[in-house]
Amino acid sequence: MQQYLQNKKGLVQSVFDNVYDKYDLMNDFMSLGVHRIWKKDLLSWMNPSNNKTLIDVACGTGDLGKLFLDATDKNGEIFCVDPNKGMIGKGKEKLNTYKNINWIIAPAEKLPIKDNSCDYYTISFGLRNTKDLNKALSEAYRVLKPGGRYLCLEFSKIQNSNLDFIYKNYSKLIPLVGKAIVGQKEPYEYLVKSIEEFINQEELIDLMNKNKFVNCSYRNLSGGIVAIHSGWKI
Repeated sequence: MQQYLQNKKGLVQSVFDNVYDKYDLMNDFMSLGVHRIWKKDLLSWMNPSNNKTLIDVACGTGDLGKLFLDATDKNGEIFCVDPNKGMIGKGKEKLNTYKNINWIIAPAEKLPIKDNSCDYYTISFGLRNTKDLNKALSEAYRVLKPGGRYLCLEFSKIQNSNLDFIYKNYSKLIPLVGKAIVGQKEPYEYLVKSIEEFINQEELIDLMNKNKFVNCSYRNLSGGIVAIHSGWKI
């Protein structure tokens, strides 16, 4: 499933080239810090065991990787994967005391990882930035071991009309905040538009099923502002 915005030549790369240096700061502003709670909710639902392997795709600066290692006594192995070189660089700086992270520059649609090699696959706020949702999902399925679990945290569709009204009006402020903090509003205009155009919760479940995942389900957080989707490879 191709995504129109994301297939405009160089658009997504340009967006993150412009924001990676203040990526964490802007995430805190845009979500009022709640993105950190959402990521902890994902780890809580994962409930990871020790000595397991995680691939975290569209890893940004490594928030989920850090949470995973902290939850597993730092004895797991992680592949932190992101297509943006600057983002990977910031992650390496931030998590330089964590020795069992493998940092890889690659897109979600073409992972340089062996088949059946990972126990968990996570992607947070990155699926909607991929050019092809089916390719991203099929790659996730390929790299997971049989019995492995896929978890996606992504902006979704709000269920409550009053909350939806408030959120849409709040979203109009995000490019202005981006202009004040990063010096550019255009990257955040793209991010708001990409959220508006992304598929809903049930549509993502359908795509996961079509890409062979089983026992697929989702949980809405903050009234559906975001959702966590879960599926298994058997």
